[in-house]
Amino acid sequence: MVLAKSPFDPEKRTVLIYGHYDVQPPDPQDAWVSPPFEPEIRDERVWARGATDNKGQILAHILGVAQTLSEKGTLPVNVIFLIEGEEEIGSPNLAAFLEAHKAELACDIVAISDNGMVSDYYPTLAYALRGVAAMEVRLDGPSVDLHSGVYGGAVMNPATAAARLIASLHDADGRVAIEGFYDRVQPMAEWEREAARKSGVKDSDIIDQTGVPELFGEAGFGSVERIGARPTAEVNGITAGYQGEGSKTVIPANASFKLTFRLVHDQAAGQILDLAAAHLERHKPPGVRMTIERGHSGEPYFSDPMSPFGRAAQRALQTVFGSEPALFREGGSIPILTDFKNTLGVDALLLALASPDCAAHSPNENIPLRNFYTGIDLNRVLLEELASIPSGSDIHGYVGDVPPSTKDSFTA
Repeated sequence: MVLAKSPFDPEKRTVLIYGHYDVQPPDPQDAWVSPPFEPEIRDERVWARGATDNKGQILAHILGVAQTLSEKGTLPVNVIFLIEGEEEIGSPNLAAFLEAHKAELACDIVAISDNGMVSDYYPTLAYALRGVAAMEVRLDGPSVDLHSGVYGGAVMNPATAAARLIASLHDADGRVAIEGFYDRVQPMAEWEREAARKSGVKDSDIIDQTGVPELFGEAGFGSVERIGARPTAEVNGITAGYQGEGSKTVIPANASFKLTFRLVHDQAAGQILDLAAAHLERHKPPGVRMTIERGHSGEPYFSDPMSPFGRAAQRALQTVFGSEPALFREGGSIPILTDFKNTLGVDALLLALASPDCAAHSPNENIPLRNFYTGIDLNRVLLEELASIPSGSDIHGYVGDVPPSTKDSFTA
């Protein structure tokens, strides 16, 4: 953990700015136009691994604070920078760190720029992210691969059994068919549906980004709503039988498939995995043995963008971008947000600086210089807006004074 704190003033609010300095592997390296760890500026962008995720975005906040200090000598709020090096592997040590130092890390709000804009240079405040729950299913049939002519029709083919189980997960309209899957899903408020319609994301944009011939998803919802506000069951991989060139007439001895479930707020990862396992047991064809191994999970996150902090963030975005921000439910997951909320008792503001074509996690990752410079301005305006929220406003977290241990701990 890299930690820095400004001098503590009990009359000011405290903002924790989070980011991470670790990155994804650069592979395949031969797909990069310029070396991934030698930043290069071309076409008004910085090209390098981590340019967007997350070195560029967190550096914009650091430089925003630096500029304010240089010009004014002080900050409108107390600032804590918490920058870690394990985000890309699930932040395995962050929760324990927060718990051990929650008095020193006491704050009113967390600010994060580690997410994407709805479209190019479109101000975006994400107020919800989906959770995730993973599992792998293995089906074992015969003790070895069998001759499909000699034994075909007399034994269950594990590959066929896998296909039948996978097909049982959805109905024809794209709705997840697991019993009880939607029991805790809350309907979208009308303002949320209106925000989704006004988000600036068109179906044609998603088609262009993905290369699919047409979109498909749960009936009754628009594409933006499906991505952010509806839970899903996705097949991430299938393995069975002969994979070499040409044909090999066998009944495979086993088959396996990997699943992840994207969850919306009020759903719990453990409960969804229980429901999924029960569904698979009920629908398992005869003649195979099934083993289910649970994988990683992260809880969904939701915060109110109409809270005093949320409105302050919207004002800051509108000031620096010059237009009304999109209020957006992101489809991805940032499990650490629930750690901040559960341990520190505060919400997070997700202020996007990444463009849709930033290629995070891919070769030729980049950040537009315009986004980077705007991010510096955004930090400065955001801290002023957060400082303007009156004490005693109806917010979560620490209001007013902070535990005395905070003042002398963790000198920057």
